[in-house]
Amino acid sequence: MSPSPKNFEDFFSQKWIDPLEIETRVGTLKQQGLTIATLNGSFDLLHAGHLHMIYEASLQADRLIVALNTDSSIQRYKSPLRPIVPLHYRLRMIAALEFVDYVTSFDETDPRQLLSQIKPHVHVNGTEYGSDCIEAEIVKQSGRLHLVSLIPGLSTTTLIKKIISTCA
Repeated sequence: MSPSPKNFEDFFSQKWIDPLEIETRVGTLKQQGLTIATLNGSFDLLHAGHLHMIYEASLQADRLIVALNTDSSIQRYKSPLRPIVPLHYRLRMIAALEFVDYVTSFDETDPRQLLSQIKPHVHVNGTEYGSDCIEAEIVKQSGRLHLVSLIPGLSTTTLIKKIISTCA
């Protein structure tokens, strides 16, 4: 058993995988006979819906890698006003979850390039994207998709609208 980290940055560094090292790190895990699940997203304003999805993802394999969109990626595909929480902090919030083994990031607007490097055994996505999601073709080359139903009313966009309405 490795010694406990002395501070949060030491703890974070144990879970962080630099995107440039993802293939090597994942290769090592697979050589150890471990199965890999992936989940990706913005995870801006972490909420109970996110926790439900991430926990479900953690049950699908021996190790869970959660990949977060960079700030510039989110600005390109969501809004120039997003994210609310910068990547540096979003990564640390996700890493703090006990059921997350590793975190990484990607700068593209979709995760296909990253998934082609990881070749997960299972990729987890929301049912709103369905089994024909943009990741499907890449994922099915190495594994399977696992779809998770979202919790109605729990989304970052819904939360932002509610916060705005309370300030009016």
